[in-house]
Amino acid sequence: MSTAELDQISTSKSSVGFTTSSIGKKALMAVTGVLLLGFVIVHLMGNLQIFSSQEKLNHYAETLQSLGALKWTFRIFMLAFFGIHIWKGVVLWLQNKMARPVSYVRQETIQASLASRTMIWTGLVIFFFVVYHLLHFTLIVTNPEYASLPLDPHGYKDVYSMVVLGFSNGWISAVYLIAVSLMAYHLSHATESFFQTLGLNNEKYLKRLKVLSYLLATVLWLGYISIPLGVLFKVVTLPGGVH
Repeated sequence: MSTAELDQISTSKSSVGFTTSSIGKKALMAVTGVLLLGFVIVHLMGNLQIFSSQEKLNHYAETLQSLGALKWTFRIFMLAFFGIHIWKGVVLWLQNKMARPVSYVRQETIQASLASRTMIWTGLVIFFFVVYHLLHFTLIVTNPEYASLPLDPHGYKDVYSMVVLGFSNGWISAVYLIAVSLMAYHLSHATESFFQTLGLNNEKYLKRLKVLSYLLATVLWLGYISIPLGVLFKVVTLPGGVH
């Protein structure tokens, strides 16, 4: 066997060893988490156009649809990142549960925040919510009547009316409000945890990063809940002719 082949095998083993190690899993969670956070921010910026006008939100949605294969490539990558993030989180949680003595768990519980102790559960709720969200607004499975909505006056698919109709249902709005609240709660610790994974463990910086994490989570929470609440309180209404 040549030296080049040996080096390739060694590199492959090192790579596999890193991704399966505790540090590697945390690093993968941190990287995928940041990518998902970026998507959450951009997604909110697009959706907030519902407060501008029917035309603006529908034009934004039409622009995304016109990306074609690029749009689906992006979705597949984001779903892959989401799957890796969830999977590594579950594996780390199970490993920690099996490795820690009961006394250590009790001691850590006193120091750890509620957000950090419930990360696995809020993460799983977010996972099931994303599945529902895709079935609801993207694939239009849970509410097939959205597919029969007429095009808007500019010839765009009427995403605006679809969102308003969806959130006019109190139960659907309640599901979204609970889910995005748990997502913000999850992010309040996740952002701080990301910086700790990078090795930023200085107490001075951690306090500032903790404040930044809570501020970011709060801004995202307010942004996301404003949409269903805007519909429920009639700030955003259906255009004439749509029922």
